[in-house]
Amino acid sequence: MAKGDDAIRRKKNKSSRKRMRSSESAVSARISAIIASKRRRKAGKRRICEAMCYSLPTPDDPFNDRHGKKEPEEKKKKKSKDIPGEKKNEKKLVFENGKNLVEQSCPSKFLIVCLNTIKDAWREEGEVEECDISSWGLDLWRCCSNGLSNVLDTSGPCATREQIAWLVSSVSDIVARKEKQGILVSSPCLLYIVPTQEKAVQVRSICKPLKALGIHAVSLHPGASIQHQLHGLKNCEPEFLVSTPGRLLELVSLKAVDISSVSFLVIDGLGIGSDEEIRYADKLNSIKETITSSPHIVVFSDHCDQMAALAHNLLGEPITRLSLNDSVTSRSVFISQHVHYCQSQELKITKIQEIILQSMHDNCKYTKMLVVMKSENKNGLTSWRLNLENCSITNASSSGSFSLNHREKTMRVVVKDEESLQLDKVENFEMVFLTDFPSSMKEYVGILKRIARHSVTGVLHSLFCQADAHLAKRLVNLLSECKQAVPQFLLDFDS
Repeated sequence: MAKGDDAIRRKKNKSSRKRMRSSESAVSARISAIIASKRRRKAGKRRICEAMCYSLPTPDDPFNDRHGKKEPEEKKKKKSKDIPGEKKNEKKLVFENGKNLVEQSCPSKFLIVCLNTIKDAWREEGEVEECDISSWGLDLWRCCSNGLSNVLDTSGPCATREQIAWLVSSVSDIVARKEKQGILVSSPCLLYIVPTQEKAVQVRSICKPLKALGIHAVSLHPGASIQHQLHGLKNCEPEFLVSTPGRLLELVSLKAVDISSVSFLVIDGLGIGSDEEIRYADKLNSIKETITSSPHIVVFSDHCDQMAALAHNLLGEPITRLSLNDSVTSRSVFISQHVHYCQSQELKITKIQEIILQSMHDNCKYTKMLVVMKSENKNGLTSWRLNLENCSITNASSSGSFSLNHREKTMRVVVKDEESLQLDKVENFEMVFLTDFPSSMKEYVGILKRIARHSVTGVLHSLFCQADAHLAKRLVNLLSECKQAVPQFLLDFDS
């Protein structure tokens, strides 16, 4: 049945209206405002003269509602107040190796995608996530993103599955953001050192689901032939490299892999599986020397006195210490605690002199020492500081602080009284001397944790007297838990 003239006309009018609407969206904002004003006039909604003598619509006011008047100042103030609230998600610029690296206030969607991909793979294999460590993961992500400090984790001898998942996801997020900025990322960008073959297989299995997101990981260990690994490295350029120290050095000597431009160096299980500590330390030092760039270093280690010097050498300063638990045994790893017994105030002064002189003569690596004294005893500091043998004193201040010089060794001694001491300043020193034992173990533990917050190794000296006998039992238990030497006089007080 043929269509009538009316139907054809309606169809043409409809298509013409569509063309008009599409053409209006293509014109400039000024022309669009004029067309809108013309439509209002035709519709009878004109309230006031909008001719050339009065005002014209503008892009800021296309419907001419303000009739040429400026925006009220109250509205401007409200808008300016809303701006600071939006700064919470504002991006900051951090300079790393001369390049701009975007630091976000919260993790990106890609990091969450990486975590969910790994967890989905665990669910498919029938494995369940053991615990939620999101707070620990966010702290690690912040440290890796800003690149300002290395990380020492003392939760246990080795990293858990969840810790490895957060670590590789954080690095993947940083790599993706760099590539988005057009920054060239070297391959491999992450070097993950493990002590055993079993650990290498575990880390590789956790990284495997990320291959679908463009992150390729390769594991190198003595369980496979070196020819097979040489062939695999020629056919791919992995972003993540998981290896034992010995096999990695073999492949580096054969020039099969280049680790000179690695951006992230992870050492998992420091001291585990290393019966010969000297050879193990030499291998790790050789690996670090091979890396010519300045990588961000993350070390997972439990209490191991033989590895304290190695951890300090690998990490350097500054560092941020992380742990899955807030126990003093975990937070104070590599921090030495020494408790000395003194019967009188005069003996305390003598003991302080002995310890400072001994530190100077032993070529102690610490250069800053904090001495915490009572206010009435602080004034007597000037009388005994001049009696230090074979040491010259310079830069003495009215507050009692001074510098000790012995041969080529210089130590800055800062003296504070208990009233003016701020515990936040304790973490700036690796060597702290408490001339009067704290009134409670909680205060002692707080000082101990703060010393360890931004230092790998440190020393806490404290003087114990008869008035502190009621704390002997708890102090003995604390020293035993931290694997520190317990003096005999404390055992006598306890008994």
